Amino acid sequence: MDLFDYMRETQMEKESPLAARLRPTTIDEIVGQKHILAKDKLLYRAIKADKISSIILYGPPGTGKTTIAKVIAGTTSARFTQINATVAGKKDMEEVVAAAKESYGMYGKKTILFVDEIHRFNKSQQDYLLPFVEDGTVVLIGATTENPYFEVNGALISRSAIFELKPLEKEDIRELILRAVTDKEKGMGGYDAVIEKDALEFLADLSGGDARRALNAIELGIMTTERAGDGKIHITLEVAQECIQRRVMRYDKDGDNHYDTISAFIKSMRGSDPDAAVYYLAKMLYAGESVTFIARRIMICASEDVGNADPNALCVAVAAAQAVERVGMPEASILLSHAVTYVACAPKSNAACVAVEEAMETVRQTGNLKVPTHLQDSHYKGAAKLGHGVGYMYAHDYDKHYVKQQYLPYELSGKEFYRPSGNGYEVKIREHMKWLKGEDDTKDENQ
Repeated sequence: MDLFDYMRETQMEKESPLAARLRPTTIDEIVGQKHILAKDKLLYRAIKADKISSIILYGPPGTGKTTIAKVIAGTTSARFTQINATVAGKKDMEEVVAAAKESYGMYGKKTILFVDEIHRFNKSQQDYLLPFVEDGTVVLIGATTENPYFEVNGALISRSAIFELKPLEKEDIRELILRAVTDKEKGMGGYDAVIEKDALEFLADLSGGDARRALNAIELGIMTTERAGDGKIHITLEVAQECIQRRVMRYDKDGDNHYDTISAFIKSMRGSDPDAAVYYLAKMLYAGESVTFIARRIMICASEDVGNADPNALCVAVAAAQAVERVGMPEASILLSHAVTYVACAPKSNAACVAVEEAMETVRQTGNLKVPTHLQDSHYKGAAKLGHGVGYMYAHDYDKHYVKQQYLPYELSGKEFYRPSGNGYEVKIREHMKWLKGEDDTKDENQ
């Protein structure tokens, strides 16, 4: 690097966005991701010991993938090089590999290759890297917002440790915002700015776990707001709204409005009104409600209020809950709407919910009733001598794969908990159970 290159990089560093300037230089400065970066975790120990093997960092934007790679670059004794898969071609990779071979051959130094957006590499580009990762010519660090198990070569996956980064918690975003406002060396501390509490909470909520989004808003606010009479730049709630282009929604997450909204949301799905359900979904999303909290409520409704009237409702709700954690906002809103409208439009039954509630009450009232002897386990030592399992009839040995015998404790003989409704798939369940027990002679015995 000559003098002009050094001056250019120094100037670019000074003029780079706040999110880039505030990027940690040591692992202990990283905020959040404790599930992989706590001091007892493998990734933390590997970085500290400078023993990084090939890894893939997977998570939504703004969660710290590039930050972790930069920290590794600043702490490792290995040679570090970086390419972006959106613009890099095979020629770039050939140059990286050639330099890596030279570095190891002449100086005994390994090369760590950071590939940002690795999912953008096509199969042939990924295949090219494989032998050099396998023989240790390069240690690969891949970063991707897409599920690597779908987007990255299986052979590369098998040779790499996968670390999933999650959206930052509100407390993490709040800490980063305060650091940005007060840090005089890397942040905006030299501007003598203050951020009001409601503005801080608003930005921490609305960032959706994306640190970059919050920091960009703070930088814009400080750079465009005039000083007040006290000589300070005040980041008020109004300024925060302008910077992130969102209005405040009257929605106190610890107050009545929160509980009223989630109550209306659940009751709208239960009441089969998809329009109202989507409206309350939008209201919660606009106010910065946690997508995982919303997803949990949809799963509960799918089981409690739809149940076996449409068993697929729970499958859709669970799939949406898993997907929003991988996708993040804003696209998570589509996934949640998908689940909400399905659950709202599905036939309804609370029979499964009522069944377990009645069963729990029965257990509470009757205590620990004895399991019928013929249902008891006969496999452990001495069980047969006690008569355990004797008289049990194996259902598959009988017509319809069903045989009538006592399953409930004898004290509860004839007790009924699950009563399928007349809605949706439970109609078929009810008909099947009647046919099975011989209560409906009109059905074909081979059905």
